[in-house]
Amino acid sequence: MAPTLSPPLVASDCLAVIPARNETGTVAAVVAGVRQALGCHVLVVDDASTDATAAEVRDAGGEVLTLPLGLGAWGATQAGIRYARRNGYSGVITLDADGQHLPESLPSLFLAQARSGANVVIGTCIERLSRAKRIAWRYLRLLTGLKLGDFTSGLRLYDRRAIEILAGPEASLLDYQDVGVLMLLSKHGLAIEETPTPMLPRRQGRSRVFASWWVVARYMLHTTVLCIAQIDAGRRAPARAATGGRAC
Repeated sequence: MAPTLSPPLVASDCLAVIPARNETGTVAAVVAGVRQALGCHVLVVDDASTDATAAEVRDAGGEVLTLPLGLGAWGATQAGIRYARRNGYSGVITLDADGQHLPESLPSLFLAQARSGANVVIGTCIERLSRAKRIAWRYLRLLTGLKLGDFTSGLRLYDRRAIEILAGPEASLLDYQDVGVLMLLSKHGLAIEETPTPMLPRRQGRSRVFASWWVVARYMLHTTVLCIAQIDAGRRAPARAATGGRAC
């Protein structure tokens, strides 16, 4: 079944959601840049920071949702998506607080969404991928069947249908915002589009997913188990339907 096309999203009707943990060096510039580029409300989800992240966001004109406990990038992002659903926003654009995503490139995601009618648009920069990431992505494409170039880009535009799915309890079971989220959206028949987007190198800190070989191995194992579980669930569904919902 072909995905239902989404109407064009208007930036001013959307909410920019930025998960942040101890990002005092960059978050104010990111908030100000997004407000200037899109003219939308900006919500920074403060993932239990111990620095002045929240104060800098407010000084830059953004709103802050402070989490009492650190939930990680996806937990913080989902909190922002739930905020958007509760307050009636028509879409959510997510981006990182570390300055990698250029605010002036954000309108290109809305142009790609209007052109394609996709429910989800991912801003990707294949040139930034290391050889290790390229190998990992090739493996994940084979495992998931998703024909995507970049699985971990945090620069994404979600429409209202995607918001409803990602704000739900099924999405709360995910640990990462990348493969699991994309598989969940694909399972529900949503159209996912990618658009080339320039990105800067990380200005400070380092990737929490690719922080060390041990973390990479744990991430790949976790993702493999998730993918296999989803594949197995898909195979079991027809059997459950044929038995009227009873266990086989």
